[in-house]
Amino acid sequence: MKKYFAPILVSVLMIIYFIVYFSVLIMLVENLVFKVLLGIIPAIFSGIMIYVLIERITEIRSGEEDDLGKY
Repeated sequence: MKKYFAPILVSVLMIIYFIVYFSVLIMLVENLVFKVLLGIIPAIFSGIMIYVLIERITEIRSGEEDDLGKY
């Protein structure tokens, strides 16, 4: 469980950052089209972060804990 802590923490912090940052931008913008666009962007970024987290957990489970060690 110790090996999963850092990737999960970084992913959660990045998702929170995306949501807070774009929420502030949404409050500052008055145009509805830009508000919708600014709402979609963090959702895409969050989805990518979750995908990367799942890939990293899969790598850790398969024994590839140090990716840079093979280069």
